[in-house]
Amino acid sequence: MRRTSLLACALAMIASLLSLTPANATSSKTTTSKTTTTTAGAAIAWAACPEDPAVECGTLAVPIDWARPGGPTVDLALARRKATDPAARIGSLLINPGGPGGSGVLFAFLGNHYFSEEITRRFDLVGFDPRGVARSHPVVCSIDVLSQAPNPIMKSQSEFDGWLTYDQRLRDDCRSRTGPLYDHVDTLSVVRDLDAIRAALGEDKLSYYGISYGTLIGQQYAEQFPRRVRALALDSNMDHSLGTTAFLATEAATVQDSFDEFVAWCDRDESCALHGKDVRKVWAGLLARAERGELPSPDDPSVPLTALDLIGTAFRKFYEPSWADLANLLNALDTGAPVPAELSAMTTRRNAATEDVAEFPSQVFCEDYRLPIRDYREYAAHLRLAARVAPDMRFSPLAFGLTPFCLGQTRIPNPQHALRVHGSAPLLLGNSVHDPATAYSWAVDAARQIGREGVLLTYEGWGHGIYGHGECTRGAIDRYLVSLTLPARGTRCPAVPLADVSAQREAWPRPSGPLPDLPGWLRLP
Repeated sequence: MRRTSLLACALAMIASLLSLTPANATSSKTTTSKTTTTTAGAAIAWAACPEDPAVECGTLAVPIDWARPGGPTVDLALARRKATDPAARIGSLLINPGGPGGSGVLFAFLGNHYFSEEITRRFDLVGFDPRGVARSHPVVCSIDVLSQAPNPIMKSQSEFDGWLTYDQRLRDDCRSRTGPLYDHVDTLSVVRDLDAIRAALGEDKLSYYGISYGTLIGQQYAEQFPRRVRALALDSNMDHSLGTTAFLATEAATVQDSFDEFVAWCDRDESCALHGKDVRKVWAGLLARAERGELPSPDDPSVPLTALDLIGTAFRKFYEPSWADLANLLNALDTGAPVPAELSAMTTRRNAATEDVAEFPSQVFCEDYRLPIRDYREYAAHLRLAARVAPDMRFSPLAFGLTPFCLGQTRIPNPQHALRVHGSAPLLLGNSVHDPATAYSWAVDAARQIGREGVLLTYEGWGHGIYGHGECTRGAIDRYLVSLTLPARGTRCPAVPLADVSAQREAWPRPSGPLPDLPGWLRLP
């Protein structure tokens, strides 16, 4: 059985599949080996990674069920890029790129491109794949079952009932293929794992940088182990206190805000391909054509684009943001002009290969969030509210794309609650005002819940993830991680020109959002 990586949440179709290193893989060709051991006996055997000899790879065994510490274990995959200046080394900086589904191992491979020279000089960058993700025994499911997922935007009670039936079949399949770990991939379990990694590294206290869903790991670590916190830098924050209505509505509001900012940019900037046009009217016309089946896909004209394809494509362009690309694409679709090849991938296709299993880390979200929706009538009310909040975007494709997969979920070991952080060292939370995925209101609310232990750093610009957005945000996070110096409460960093942001964030990582990494029509380029 060949394992492949599905960038989660296959909604109407299965996304393109990528090769995946086996879950328990470590280096098969090593030149050096070191072992890190804790007083409790847990050990990490480090050896040069086959992908990059400058990085060390290893594994750490942790209990599948932390309520049974003597029971079966799972191996967590780790990667360590050592500090470039050993004499100035502070310790280990644990890093996580979000998701759920993002690989911390890959983050460590490319961390020297993402973090500043000061961070890579002073810290060992240690990435980990959370349990159930990538190389840490991923949750896997049948591609055939995943490919049968109904349309996530439901229109009737029968479609709602179809989702309930489908979800039960999917869970049974994933559980049988994944094994006991399937029911233990919640973030509270990941937090226990993170503390075990800290101890195995020999660190008395944790230094951590997490993006997006990785902020939930940091927030809950501060709740569970407040006395073991050195520094937690949380970039683009989750709000784990929201119920169904608030979650879906705030997600709709923040994606509409990003659309409004795109329209405002087009109105003022002559470089926008839609400058001088009524952008909202163009957008509405394209959505109407898509709904009539009259908008051919630029990557395959024989296949019509759906409204979901269009909304999802716009959403992913808000992440950086890539406004110029979005304007060029919408203008070409509107006028019938050729679409540049790099902008044409708007629909998904299942590979004709023989893979039969794919990763499906959305189970992590379903074990972290109780989002009950009783029937279609209640679902339709949520959809109407989202449309009122987001008259152009209609809904967050991220939130409404994932929520159906959690319908009927009964085992939710880590349901929402207000953060309770007491006795921790101060935490630094950062967020864009115009983040399309983790709403600025989420960061404000999370900082309020944390109270005096939390300081919020506001970036006045756009996009998801603030670390690469200019010296103000990067410098503030660096000073906090290195010297534990927090910015003054109420600090706001000015927006950086989009060209400068793109130049600073050419490669990795493109944070995967507050939910699982996106299917093809939403996947980040």
